[in-house]
Amino acid sequence: MSWFESFVLGLVQGLTEFLPISSSAHLRLTAAFAGWHDPGAAFTAISQIGTEAAVLIYFRKDIARILSAWFRSLTNKELRGDHDAQMGWLVIVGSIPIGVLGITLKDQIEGPFRDLRLIATTLIVMGIVLGIADRLAARDEAGGKHRAVKERKTLKDLGVRDGLIFGFCQAMALIPGVSRSGATISGGLLMGYTRESAARYSFLLAIPAVLASGAYELKDVGEGHVSWGPTIFATIVAFFVGYAVIAWFMKFITTKSFMPFVYYRVALGILLFILVSTGVLSPHAGESAG
Repeated sequence: MSWFESFVLGLVQGLTEFLPISSSAHLRLTAAFAGWHDPGAAFTAISQIGTEAAVLIYFRKDIARILSAWFRSLTNKELRGDHDAQMGWLVIVGSIPIGVLGITLKDQIEGPFRDLRLIATTLIVMGIVLGIADRLAARDEAGGKHRAVKERKTLKDLGVRDGLIFGFCQAMALIPGVSRSGATISGGLLMGYTRESAARYSFLLAIPAVLASGAYELKDVGEGHVSWGPTIFATIVAFFVGYAVIAWFMKFITTKSFMPFVYYRVALGILLFILVSTGVLSPHAGESAG
């Protein structure tokens, strides 16, 4: 992998990680369209550490408060009913599904799941799911002529059941094209949470999963065409770009609809199917070389 490739892929990772359009799919597609080697699951997982570092800094006050309350609640029973202490446990509970499935499906994640036809399918299907979830949320928020405004849930309403559902939604992002934020936000909206609450828990929930996945994949750096230097460079680029994107996105979702992302996902999925079916792209473009 050249330094230019690592810069472009780091830029793509930072731009797409927090948007509901799938960063792993865009890394895979960028390489395929450019005629580069597939960067692979290891590069994807490690570059995500950069964007996750942006989450740690952006939500540093929330994270510090949650960690403090959680650790103190281990020895102080009176604090176990505190919302921040409970959030610590709920992040742990929500991380279980992706931890188990990530290890169980490791071979599929690194192989069959990177087929461009599957990516096109997940882009379209999950785009439609996000669109439905967004419309339901908008209907509740706006009410109607014969329908009162419906109050949606916040993170204070989050419990173990919903935490696990969020976790299983996040685990779906093991398939490129699904999108970690897209799946968890869609799940949250369908369960009746506000856009801001669903997004906030989605980002907090990703922290242990991404850091653990990145650390696990460190052993594979240096194998094949991906080396340490370009991987670290891409991770740094992803951090700076990702921080800017997350700051923008958290403001965007408070007033805007997710429909632009829905249209983009569906259009990209259809384009990808056309390119593969006409032979312009191989469904395994770049894999044999990578």
